[in-house]
Amino acid sequence: QVQLVESGGGLVQAGGSLRLSCVASGRTFSVYAMGWFRQAPGKEREFVAAIRWSGDASYYADSVKGRFTISRDDAKNTVYLQMNSLKPEDTAVYYCAATLEPPITTRYSYHYWGQGTQVTVSS
Repeated sequence: QVQLVESGGGLVQAGGSLRLSCVASGRTFSVYAMGWFRQAPGKEREFVAAIRWSGDASYYADSVKGRFTISRDDAKNTVYLQMNSLKPEDTAVYYCAATLEPPITTRYSYHYWGQGTQVTVSS
């Protein structure tokens, strides 16, 4: 069992930045691939970014490529999502998730989820 707790969401103006954090507890964090997903009102939960357990590869949705960066610090059991050049369409609840199974770019592979953190980008 893995417990995940996100933080760092908030209200920001378009063009601004936020850094989300997700702290894991429970089983060994370093063996899990980690992902970030988001869900806007009335929409399905969508993939944002993911990083392999080894940290040697990361993946991004086209909509955030070049603006968002995922990283992990296994010593702190934490995965981050640095979000720059934010746009109003980035407004959503952001969730982190953990999995041992590929592919790591789809929500259906993830077994453990955090409670989410709200990100609101004003125009």
